[in-house]
Amino acid sequence: MSNQAKTLQAPTATGRTTGTLSWRDFLELTKPRVVALMILTSVIGMLLAAPGVPHWSVLVWGNLGIALLAGAAAVVNHVVDQKIDTIMARTRKRPVATGRIAPVDALLFATTLALAGMLVLVWQVNTLTAWLTLASLVGYAGVYTLFLKRATPQNIVIGGLAGAMPPLLGWTAVTGQVEGHALLLVLIIFAWTPPHFWALAIHRKEEYAKAGIPMLPVTHGNHYTELHILLYTLILLAVSLLPFVTGMSGVVYLVGALLLGLRFLNYAIRLFRGDDRRVALDTFKYSITYLMALFVVLLVDHFVFF
Repeated sequence: MSNQAKTLQAPTATGRTTGTLSWRDFLELTKPRVVALMILTSVIGMLLAAPGVPHWSVLVWGNLGIALLAGAAAVVNHVVDQKIDTIMARTRKRPVATGRIAPVDALLFATTLALAGMLVLVWQVNTLTAWLTLASLVGYAGVYTLFLKRATPQNIVIGGLAGAMPPLLGWTAVTGQVEGHALLLVLIIFAWTPPHFWALAIHRKEEYAKAGIPMLPVTHGNHYTELHILLYTLILLAVSLLPFVTGMSGVVYLVGALLLGLRFLNYAIRLFRGDDRRVALDTFKYSITYLMALFVVLLVDHFVFF
């Protein structure tokens, strides 16, 4: 049977069909690229939690459960932001926004993912990780998406905690407890989130304004936002050195964190001086590279010294 023959008719909220539906539409609902970055930081949290490599079962089941719950939160985001997504160019082709998947079907899918994720974490990992992961889902899909996103230009700052949790979740999956070094990893992502998203918000300012989302560039202007990107990048640079200061990491990480952080700071300074949307987009793209590289360097340092 061909792939086309396997597709289903996609119902809208009214029950009418708008075309063909495939498994790729459901995969898109889970925001796989975002989840992949979260799992990268989760894996690194697991590998940093103790000397050596954790048991394969923790790596497999822990990350599977975290990924399922993260995917569920992403699906809820698609449903809640359905109207907004139809306005913004980068989101208007999403499955729920186009009507390829009905909101009720998406919520059923999210519920299934969440239940499966909780079962995996409770049965195969530990209850602490399960409940912390569920709290992250509620924080992102509930507190941030339903309320903060539309309520305040500080939405990213306050809501960023939910997205900063994966390293802690990976850590607790291995140790079964919350520890100070795990919280340092959370703090790094928490400080990274505002300059990361505000750079994108400057580039997409008109779309956010049209959608009625009070992102900082919309409510306070570009220059104010660029100043805050610069300030948060300085905070991030300082926070990123804490693993070395506290003895969690060594010289390899220190050098890597400084080089990566100074490069990020260079982007922030260029953006503050020039108010260029292209620089804003470049800053956003680099911020993703920065976070991935920083955690990889931290991991390399860990195994070099252990």
